Amino acid sequence: MLSNILKLKTGLMFLAIISLFGITAGACSGQSDSSLTQDEDNKRVAATAVHTAATGLGAILKDVSDENQQIKIIQEFIEPIRFYDDQSGYFYVYNYDCVNVAHAINKSLVGQDLTNHKDMKGMLDIQALRDAAKAGGGYVTFYWPHPQTKIEQKKIGYVEPIPDTIFFIGTGYYPDTK
Repeated sequence: MLSNILKLKTGLMFLAIISLFGITAGACSGQSDSSLTQDEDNKRVAATAVHTAATGLGAILKDVSDENQQIKIIQEFIEPIRFYDDQSGYFYVYNYDCVNVAHAINKSLVGQDLTNHKDMKGMLDIQALRDAAKAGGGYVTFYWPHPQTKIEQKKIGYVEPIPDTIFFIGTGYYPDTK
């Protein structure tokens, strides 16, 4: 079980992320700078959400040396978070060996080595996400099942490393459904 201090840190970080989404929610609902398109708004929300979560998780995990405990904290942290108007925004976390350690929507992926996973276009999507994270973070366009329809659709993902860990975190959005 998490110590009370870790629970407090996790709770505070969650509140910070919720506050962040309150600030960026205007971007999702058209209240942002009118020069930005909906696609640019969604990309900005994805990058901001991932950066905030990665930074917060890095701070929470810095004093946790046990990898299994780190994974438990990550899983508990990402589980309740959803965003975008259709609630299709969620987090996923992999280690650099492309093993899924946490997925807020599809729990059956947890523990799976997805090194050789290909999307419907034949792209090694998890490897591409890993490579973007190893480079410090970035966007990757790939195809993934939409959480509501379960149909594989174009997704623009954003990933970053969780500082001082062997993990990277990502999210994304489905541009054809926004």
